[in-house]
Amino acid sequence: MSGSPPTRLESIKVLVVDDHAFFRRGLVSVLAEEPDIDVVGEAGDGEEAVARAAALRPDVVLLDVRMPKAGGIDACAGIRNAVPEAKIVMLTMSDEEEDLFEALKAGATGYLLKEISVVELPEAVRAVSNGQSFINPSMATKLIGEFTALARREDERGRTQPTATPRLTGRETEVLRLVARGLNNRDIADRLYISDNTVKNHVRNILEKLQLHSRTEAAVYAIREKFLDADDTDTGGGSSRGR
Repeated sequence: MSGSPPTRLESIKVLVVDDHAFFRRGLVSVLAEEPDIDVVGEAGDGEEAVARAAALRPDVVLLDVRMPKAGGIDACAGIRNAVPEAKIVMLTMSDEEEDLFEALKAGATGYLLKEISVVELPEAVRAVSNGQSFINPSMATKLIGEFTALARREDERGRTQPTATPRLTGRETEVLRLVARGLNNRDIADRLYISDNTVKNHVRNILEKLQLHSRTEAAVYAIREKFLDADDTDTGGGSSRGR
């Protein structure tokens, strides 16, 4: 994924939320170096995060999972209610699958471990600001693995009923398969010899046709409907973050 800033008229407004002041200040310092990112505020717990988000209307919120007063999952849901347009990225030490699933259900569009590099962090902010999801590779593998297991269990129990598949073009089907394999827009564009904007248009059309809300849901759909082998989680050399 390119580190170049997206084309936009205004800076990306970011709210940084973490109960550890030293780590929070480190995040602020890293993001402050980016000309297209503006840290508009900080918070040290979940309750303060919701209040600050409502007041500041950030584009992106970086949110810890484990915090006092209100945890990150509850804060995520609260921020989504207060500022529906805000994109929320969980930035945490927790690699527990349950936290990942609960965060996504609460409305998070990204889930990153605190081992993320100073280069990757601004990339993640830009990605989610542009409408992409951004998930740590190890967590993405767990996510796809869990949904693959769920699909298999449904097949074994006979719960999956045949349904009419919405008509996708051949190119949209190719893009959907690559999304499900974890490639980001840039990697898909390189693989198919098309532009990033063309990929974005295909993804948007896929989501509209399938009545889905995110790339993660599209990946799950592709596995469930057998657009690719359920065991095929290879990213083909691309990043698995830009989902």
